[in-house]
Amino acid sequence: MHESLLKHCLNFHLYIFAFDDVSFTILKAIKPEKTTIVSLSEFETKELLEAKKSRTIAEYCWTCTPSTISWLLKKYNLPHCTYLDADLLFYSDPAVLVNEMIEHNKSVLITEHHFSWLPRLYEEKRGGKFCVQFVTFNNESESLKVLEQWKSQCIEWCYSRYEDGKFGDQKYLEEWPSLYGNVYVLQHQGGGLAPWNIQQYRFEKIGNALYGIVKKDKMKFIPVFYHYQYVKQIALSVFDIGWYLIPRNVIRQLYLPYIKRIIEIETTLRDTYNFKLKFIVMKPDGLKNLIKVFIKKISGYNILKIF
Repeated sequence: MHESLLKHCLNFHLYIFAFDDVSFTILKAIKPEKTTIVSLSEFETKELLEAKKSRTIAEYCWTCTPSTISWLLKKYNLPHCTYLDADLLFYSDPAVLVNEMIEHNKSVLITEHHFSWLPRLYEEKRGGKFCVQFVTFNNESESLKVLEQWKSQCIEWCYSRYEDGKFGDQKYLEEWPSLYGNVYVLQHQGGGLAPWNIQQYRFEKIGNALYGIVKKDKMKFIPVFYHYQYVKQIALSVFDIGWYLIPRNVIRQLYLPYIKRIIEIETTLRDTYNFKLKFIVMKPDGLKNLIKVFIKKISGYNILKIF
């Protein structure tokens, strides 16, 4: 993601929150261009540490989302801040997304899942209409009001289950457009491409440029980012890309280059920092996930072997 920002974004600074000591050590050693590395000890509060006791690693990351934004806006007095999921890859400058919010005189930007019809049947109620993947807040009173309310909600309840209309940090966003007049819902087709909506699009390359085309109305757009949700390495050079139906051309044009670059980076890190294989391979936890991985390996569904 950082490399894609360097390639496509003219003006940015990336604040990376390292949620474990290994990540913090590596990032401090590498010193990526245009970044600031933040350790857990720097921003964790008593409230977060208390919530941490009852959350899984993933749930705690979600819990911290609004807290990281709030911390940055206060500590560095930034004019605005955009939260990014780490598994995004940019294909053009994301400034066009934030500018769309500014042009509509809003101060908070959120993105929809834009589910395809099948994922919508079983995902939208649980996961929500909006996706916490690219969320922008201006550093002004009306925007901060939304942020601080979200921060309090996530500290109070943020779990990986659907309960009383809540799910993780995400379902809270559903009420924002009706509660707050300063919230803008992104309209750009290229912001929020993901495995749960990619079935609606096809892609073509013209020279070095990648273009997306909406199958329904043939509208052409420039992809801004793709959300590589779920991508997991389950063995050396073997990757699981999830349960959604991913078109073959998308696997070829998007997933394969992305995964090959991950392998190159991890190989360099392993050789440089002497990592063992267990560090880079995602191990399933719990009987349910073990069964899922077994089914995947037997069927080969969405399993990519990189040679």
